[in-house]
Order: sequence, then C-alpha cells, then structure tokens
Amino acid sequence: VMSSYWPFGLTGCLSVGQPLPETVALVEDIVVEYITDLVHKAENVASKRGKLLTEDFLYLIRKDMRKLHRSTELLSMNEELKQARKAFDVNEETLVVTNE
Repeated sequence: VMSSYWPFGLTGCLSVGQPLPETVALVEDIVVEYITDLVHKAENVASKRGKLLTEDFLYLIRKDMRKLHRSTELLSMNEELKQARKAFDVNEETLVVTNE
C-alpha cells in the first residue's frame, strides 16, 4: 500500500538511486509491524479508561526522547495548523457576509 511512498524516503539515506523493491517491502513490513504493535500496546494502556488518547502513545514512547520530542513537535504543529484553518474559515465567512 505505502510502497509507492517509501522509495522517496529511502533514497535520502542511500548513496545509490532507487532502492530495491525488496528493501522497500522489508522497511514497509517493519514499519507496519511496529505501528501495529504500538497501537495494541496503547489499546492495553487505554483499556482501563475505555478510550484511546494521544497521551497513551506518548506514554509508550516516553523513554525514547527522540521519538517523544518529534511526536510532541508534530502534535504542536498540527494544533497550529488547526487554529490557522479555523481563523481562515472565520475570515472567509466574514468576507462572504460583508460582500452580500
């Protein structure tokens, strides 16, 4: 499924052109297995509460500072984008109302 995206990410760390299809398939399998395992662990953490939250994932990666920092950075950027879209939508609605 994701194989069409992987070669672009892999070429950044390789000194040769296109990676072998076997390499792409292996990396994809590893990533899918890691994410699946992480989701199952997060579900176990969240089972007491009954609701899966972002904090459950952050809890699981808390000892890996690199992943934790990058995750919180991406979550922060996501929140900033949401706020920017919301402000843009409000401004757009205001323009429609004033132009009528």
